[in-house]
Amino acid sequence: MTGPVFEFSEVFNEDYLYFYGPDLEGASDAQAETVWRLLDLQPGMDVLDLACGHGRIANRLAQRGARVTGLDATPLFLEHARRDAAMRGIEVDYVSGDMRSLPWPEHRFERVISWFTSFGYFDDTDNQKVLSEAHRVLRPDGLLLVENNNLAELLPRWLPAVVVERDGDFMIDRSTFEPATGRAVTERTCVRDGQVRRFTFSVRMFIGVELKDWLLAAGFDSVDQLDHEGAALTAGSGRMVSVAHKASGADKLRTKSRPIT
Repeated sequence: MTGPVFEFSEVFNEDYLYFYGPDLEGASDAQAETVWRLLDLQPGMDVLDLACGHGRIANRLAQRGARVTGLDATPLFLEHARRDAAMRGIEVDYVSGDMRSLPWPEHRFERVISWFTSFGYFDDTDNQKVLSEAHRVLRPDGLLLVENNNLAELLPRWLPAVVVERDGDFMIDRSTFEPATGRAVTERTCVRDGQVRRFTFSVRMFIGVELKDWLLAAGFDSVDQLDHEGAALTAGSGRMVSVAHKASGADKLRTKSRPIT
């Protein structure tokens, strides 16, 4: 049996930007501020934006003085990100690549970001590789931020269908949640300019404690789970932010020398 296949070119294309772009752009300044605050970013820090999309967060972090690298698997989005960076007069290193096998050596970055449900596209084994790779490229005492749906809050208000309309065009998502796999399976229909396009995709979703366990298994020594305001995660939090800390060399030494009781 083969695992779920996520076709990036089907999901992330001009239709995605057309239907979602205006709302995402309107929220991007506030979301970049949230990232900056929750990760305690400072100008000059080396930051990796995993699945950076069309650069809406990465470019704003670079405007604040961070040294940002963005990785994505969608050439169209990287083109948009580079054009936007040029218009803003900033430099971001945009790289085409696979989150499961990052093209950088150990300890390259001080912060790694996975924003707006950019984690969970693969089967469980490969999703865990993404977290392990993030841990590998982080410097000691670095932080990984993973932002995604809070399943505990989402399930009670789950809708069988969601419709997005723009200028007489429609995007219709019919979604089910599979508790046995932890995946949301979506059948998407795009009706745009008289053309109809249909496809199916799925994304892994998490209760907070499960994602925390995955992050600890990937090598992180502690995980804080929060909402966008930095308050502790609750079942009613609209989104889930997991901030995972990679131990420093001194932390590791203390852990190894701690007596067994």
